[in-house]
Amino acid sequence: MASKNNTVVTEFILLGLTQSRDIQLLVFALILIFYLIILPGNILIILTIRSDPGLTAPLYFFLGNLAFLDASYSFIVVPRMLVDFFSEKKVISYPGCITQLFFLHFLGGGEVLLLVVMAFDRYMAICRPLHYSTVISPRACYVMLLALWLGGFVHSIIQVVLILRLPFCGPNQLDNFFCDVPQVIKLACTDTFVVEILMVFNSGLLTLLCFVGLLSSYAIVLCHIRKPSSEGKRKAMSTCTTHVIIIFLMFGPAIFIYTCPFRALPADKVVSFFHTVIFPLMNPVIYTLRNQEVKTSMKKLLIQYIIC
Repeated sequence: MASKNNTVVTEFILLGLTQSRDIQLLVFALILIFYLIILPGNILIILTIRSDPGLTAPLYFFLGNLAFLDASYSFIVVPRMLVDFFSEKKVISYPGCITQLFFLHFLGGGEVLLLVVMAFDRYMAICRPLHYSTVISPRACYVMLLALWLGGFVHSIIQVVLILRLPFCGPNQLDNFFCDVPQVIKLACTDTFVVEILMVFNSGLLTLLCFVGLLSSYAIVLCHIRKPSSEGKRKAMSTCTTHVIIIFLMFGPAIFIYTCPFRALPADKVVSFFHTVIFPLMNPVIYTLRNQEVKTSMKKLLIQYIIC
């Protein structure tokens, strides 16, 4: 993209998470350890749900897709980030930057919609149990899965189209460790006010509305199951509480990043780091640690592989 009499920007320079070499090495070690422990855990969750005939309920179907989305999301930023720790000049091409940005919002948007679907699943299971098997049928699960992938694609392609229309003629330094909408827009050599407003509506406002809607739906569910104290009710309470934890981990940083005006804030990099590196891998693990059926199936699967 270029404007008249200006040089086309073919690459962006990433300034990284920090300029301190000692801090870079520490962060590299922490991310690598975290990545090598948690990522196999997500893969194990997917294999467990797919291999255990007892985990065929829609809840586990969606949990497996959550683990897949989060594992895929972490692949977009983390591997390149680890390599860049040892690069003097952290450079990403213009097409590479747009591709990274597309997949971040494609998978991120899909995960937001998946959390909405999981909230609807819990609402039907707890508040409308007689209609649950009819509404949340296997076919309906696949239709909702297709819809959330399509929704993530539409959300992401809007971001990409708006950025591709902007002229970039220098400077080309991104004050972050990956390509994202707020940082890329700042480098455009034109007035971006309208684009920023559209981006805030496309990402920030939708994220905020989904967040409020999800919390409201779980508040209704928790009020519904608060009365009796049977084992089934306690299990439902534990499941819904886990969902609320994941919602805060997913939506909190996203709201901070995309709802505020596109200006640099001191906490931007730290919030982006947790949002793109730490939380995506933690979400399925948090859920699994609070779900006895999945933990039992995982132990059986590990024992089978060890014996074999």
